[in-house]
Amino acid sequence: MQLDLESLSEATSGAIGSLVSTTVLYPLDTCKTKYQAEVQAKQQRRYRNISDVLWEAISTRQVLSLYQGLGTKNIQSFISSFLYFYGYSYFRRLYLKKTGKKTIGTKANLLVATAAGVCTIAVTQPLDTAASRMQTSEFGKSKGFWKTLSEGTWSEAFDGLGISLLLTSNPSIQYTAFDQLKQRLLKGKMNKKIGTKSSPEALSAFSAFMLGAVSKCAATCLTYPAIRCKVMIQSAGSDDNRSTEAERKAQRTISGALYTIWRREGLLGFFNGLQAQILKTVLSAALLLMVKEKITKTSWILMHMIGRYLSTPPKVKEA
Repeated sequence: MQLDLESLSEATSGAIGSLVSTTVLYPLDTCKTKYQAEVQAKQQRRYRNISDVLWEAISTRQVLSLYQGLGTKNIQSFISSFLYFYGYSYFRRLYLKKTGKKTIGTKANLLVATAAGVCTIAVTQPLDTAASRMQTSEFGKSKGFWKTLSEGTWSEAFDGLGISLLLTSNPSIQYTAFDQLKQRLLKGKMNKKIGTKSSPEALSAFSAFMLGAVSKCAATCLTYPAIRCKVMIQSAGSDDNRSTEAERKAQRTISGALYTIWRREGLLGFFNGLQAQILKTVLSAALLLMVKEKITKTSWILMHMIGRYLSTPPKVKEA
């Protein structure tokens, strides 16, 4: 069996980077998600700023509740990143092989990234929904993964699937921008040789962090209204949602979420919490890509060694 070493290396390093990023920034993610999930007129809001969520956790002595849902989110992030980076690398190499080109253009890169994103979301959506509901539950009252999902129907585990598919444009924009900037930055550099094969060239930690921040910031600004709608849809059944049952049911649809934001907060409501989203996602993406770039060569060498081991035929003992 021929192993796709480059795709496995990309997937492994990306998944590890995502795991580190998610764990380090999880309290900020919880504060951001609870802030975004609240849809009220400004004077009626429970949280006026993202810092209000943090102070509530401190004042009620529920600081550890900022980590509620971390296990589910880590599993979702690891699986999601592994599948995404594997699919992205695989489809990208397949495109280059079929076309005979040495580099991939922006349009083709967007299509490749979108295809990888769609495949990933179809698998990980229930985990994403459960994590969002656990984060937006009242502090200290979060339920486990199975209990969170079992309280609703199986179809409700896929709440937000439509808008999640729409949001594949976010990582598509992000990783396309990152990949294009990286190609320009590394242009002219020679890959280091290992035997008859070459290891992928990597950016410095600082360069990867900066490119990751810039690319994610652009993607977040362009897709934020859809991001906020997704949080609303997934958190509609949480304990911390103060809406009526009828309003919760309506909020589980894209049109219902859009109407609720428009009616209660107006046009600017679609961008309420954008600063918090940018802060969290930019730091997360930059940290993920920085870790990924630093361990890409190590994981490539490891995968190469495993590939050589598996491709070596077993020795036959002489009689």
